[in-house]
Amino acid sequence: MSRTNTYTVTGMTCDHCVASVREEVGEVPGVSDVDVDLASGRVLVTSESPLDDAAVRAAVEEAGYQLEGSGATS
Repeated sequence: MSRTNTYTVTGMTCDHCVASVREEVGEVPGVSDVDVDLASGRVLVTSESPLDDAAVRAAVEEAGYQLEGSGATS
């Protein structure tokens, strides 16, 4: 059963930003899909197992942006 975590990323201003976040977060172990909404900063991360929020935060920071709070699972 897949899980979806919702995160908010700040600092993104263009499609290149979206691509960078999608690429970095997509490399976190267990992630199967990443959907980024530039306007809201919302990032939906789908995985097959629980995600390590610290790993997602590190990936977002590696892309050059900031993660607000921790992920909410749905």
